[in-house]
Amino acid sequence: MSSSELSAFLSSDFTEPIRDPLWGNVFLSPGLERIASSTPFAKLGRIKQLGPAFLVYPGATHTRRAHSIGVFHMAKRLAGALAAKGQLDFCTRRGLSSYLVAALCHDLGHFPFAHSLKELPLEAHEALTARELLAEPLRGLVLAAGADPDMAAAIVDEGRPEAGMDSGSLRELRFFRGMLSGVLDPDKLDYLNRDAFFCGVPYGLQDSDFILQRVAVGPSDRLAIEERGLMSVEGLLFSKYLMYRSVYWHKGVRAATAMIKKAVFLALGERVLLSDELYGLDDDGFYAKLRSIDYPPFALADSVFQGDAYGAVLDIPYDGSDPRHARLLDLSSRLKTEGSLAARAGIGSLELVIDVPEGVSFETDLPVLSDGRSVPFAESSTVFTPPVVAGFASSLRRLRVFAKGPSARLEAEARELFT
Repeated sequence: MSSSELSAFLSSDFTEPIRDPLWGNVFLSPGLERIASSTPFAKLGRIKQLGPAFLVYPGATHTRRAHSIGVFHMAKRLAGALAAKGQLDFCTRRGLSSYLVAALCHDLGHFPFAHSLKELPLEAHEALTARELLAEPLRGLVLAAGADPDMAAAIVDEGRPEAGMDSGSLRELRFFRGMLSGVLDPDKLDYLNRDAFFCGVPYGLQDSDFILQRVAVGPSDRLAIEERGLMSVEGLLFSKYLMYRSVYWHKGVRAATAMIKKAVFLALGERVLLSDELYGLDDDGFYAKLRSIDYPPFALADSVFQGDAYGAVLDIPYDGSDPRHARLLDLSSRLKTEGSLAARAGIGSLELVIDVPEGVSFETDLPVLSDGRSVPFAESSTVFTPPVVAGFASSLRRLRVFAKGPSARLEAEARELFT
């Protein structure tokens, strides 16, 4: 299908407005509007985008539903920008529609309380999303919207097999996967702007209009940026760094996240909870589930639900070359270390939690188009060299010990253990 035909489709078939506080009117097609009105999608309106971050930033009560609509909006604008440049001639209307469904529905399988359950022995939320797309009622709604449920599921979940697809469909699938998850993906363009807006901080704001003017399809069907748009990528990288530093990994947010994670990890290990019981829950359902079970470690989560997160007694840079730090990346080892530290400090093992954030990636694998040729981002005229980008990631990670109450003895024991 020609790019001009896809442009006409994107301009004429999207007639159903949703008012968004960040982007203004977001227009869905009638078929996509029915997906956005479905029961599985409505659940996203009961999951806060930033989980316990509202304990630190009271405005951070926006939802996964609002974010998902924003991601769709940016995905549609991104596709429209490329079609307007005549660069989507290899795409079909059905493939593009599948990509837009994937953008709208990418978080359907997301767990409650943001990333509090990340690193736990659970299925990836992308796999859960794919499962939702392939089951009723969404499968029928996706088909009615002119999209392919199997392709939409495979765009979201890169672990799904590609066997059996013809070369044209496979090319589209890989292209749209790169569009949905990459350096300049619509997910990032929405969440950085949206999270900054609702937290009341200026750090995540992006010049989205300029970015969309400068994107292009580069070699091997990879999303690329024209050289004049290079500063937009630099802005995005620095914004992501600042948002992690000020919001996502704020010590108050990390304390709440670590407390919930420890409670659920213990429950899964002792089979007080089964992983299947956590799938499909919204925030209130998760809260009710834990409140319904008489299990002492759930007091950690209940403290968070009541707005009473632990305070930091140790806050030092994480050093991955130090085996005392590195072993904490394994949750079972972390749990043993928590028990040992609590015993040394003379307190109960549930009175402290140790937190080390998972690694964060500052993707720079983006071709830069200059004078008719393509150069890797790292070799372009940018200050964000690989060592600088690596420094961003490493400087953000902190090893923290949070405790129920201040304790000079605990602080001394923690410092002896980790420094």
